[in-house]
Amino acid sequence: MKKNYLIIIMLSSIFAVNAQNNNEKKNEVKINVISPLAGSFEATYERNLNAKSSLGISGLYVFNDNSDEDMNYSISPYYRRYFGKKYASGFFAEGFGMLSSIDGKKVYEINDTSKFTEDPDVIDLSLGIGLGSKWVTKSGFIFEVNAGWGKLLFNPDKTDHTQVVRFGFHLGYRF
Repeated sequence: MKKNYLIIIMLSSIFAVNAQNNNEKKNEVKINVISPLAGSFEATYERNLNAKSSLGISGLYVFNDNSDEDMNYSISPYYRRYFGKKYASGFFAEGFGMLSSIDGKKVYEINDTSKFTEDPDVIDLSLGIGLGSKWVTKSGFIFEVNAGWGKLLFNPDKTDHTQVVRFGFHLGYRF
């Protein structure tokens, strides 16, 4: 009889733990609050798969043509692995891909290096890695910092650089 009670208690505790994990909010929307300082806008959607991993996609659009930014727009899907104690938060490492439109190579005039012509825009794919940290309040507000680095894969010779960077301070909400 005692064995039956023990089995019932063990099974109900397993179901209680699973029920707690299923009640976690899994969707997040975020914006990068420092990207407007560089003349761009970046928004992100992230779906938490479980307590330690998530998938997301980020879109960046550069609206200021006079900025020093060579990128015109990008779409970046990513996978994150979290190392914090709370659900999908704390320190993380990520792997990302980036489909981007980048300004073409600048060709300077021989006599006056301040004048140049620009080759057509280049669309390229990049792969990279990143690190960051995320804090989530009990009410669902998100504060996140991240940085990442990647390499252009197909057309680096048609642009003025061969790498891409991701960085930001994101504010958002988990629902």
